[in-house]
Amino acid sequence: MLICLKYSFGMTRASANILLLLAGLIWGTAFVAQSTAMDNLGPLQFVGLRFLLAALVILPFALRERRIHNTKKLTKAHIPSLLVVSVAFTLGTVLQQYGLLVTSVTNAGFLTATYVVLTPILVTLLFKGRPHFLIWPASLLTLFGIYLLGGGLTSLNSGDLLMLVCAIFWALQVIFVGRLAHGSGRPITVAVIQFAFVGTVSVVLSLFFETYSVQALQNAWFELFFTGVLSGGIAFTFQAFGQQWTTPSDAAIMLSSEALFAALAAALILGERIVGIGIVGCALIFSAILLVEVGPHYIKSKRMAQAE
Repeated sequence: MLICLKYSFGMTRASANILLLLAGLIWGTAFVAQSTAMDNLGPLQFVGLRFLLAALVILPFALRERRIHNTKKLTKAHIPSLLVVSVAFTLGTVLQQYGLLVTSVTNAGFLTATYVVLTPILVTLLFKGRPHFLIWPASLLTLFGIYLLGGGLTSLNSGDLLMLVCAIFWALQVIFVGRLAHGSGRPITVAVIQFAFVGTVSVVLSLFFETYSVQALQNAWFELFFTGVLSGGIAFTFQAFGQQWTTPSDAAIMLSSEALFAALAAALILGERIVGIGIVGCALIFSAILLVEVGPHYIKSKRMAQAE
């Protein structure tokens, strides 16, 4: 895994953002699997089994992380942030899964990605942060691109509303997982804990509200594998590790690319179609990603040149 190779050398901001962009690609494609899995499993069943599998997949890497960084530990001081991350992750994931029962994969992708705008706002409100000024136009540009990608919102159904609510919890998760991973130096351990938390809570709740069957599990094996191993085990670990080396607002922009990849995957696999204006939305999202990635470096180099 790329994470293990980078441990001894650290990571640049650009490399971290590439990791986060890869996470967005995997998550976007996983929206399709999340949708088709509902043909056989209930939302709580799917979320629970998916993330318990993800926890098992990356547990060996967490144990290796413990051996390599035995001087870095999660302490009692980290518990409040860890609880916020786990609860926000659980609520965001479960609400998203219920929303997919009603709304389309394309709508799910771009509505969930509204956390791009919420993240810098919450950073400012909660921690009095001062993001790079380019984050604000990039966030607005991304939001407008996401809006166009979905063809505009003529009406909101219950699934769409759930996606908007879950975006608040995703923004909180993005903020706190970055602070927690950076402060503890144990990003994979953080990922395992939040996976185990959402998996256990969801499975326990599913025992009361949903019915299990062997046939349903067999029918949904591919979706569970893809979302558990790739989307859960790998992509979320990319997020936890990458956010050590970049800002929460930058991370939100990079991870928002999942909306674009979700729409493309839905079009290719499920036959959902992107309207003409949606192509413009795709271009705006990529423009925002380039703005937040290249813009600060360009301004810095320009200022240095003027200073000389």
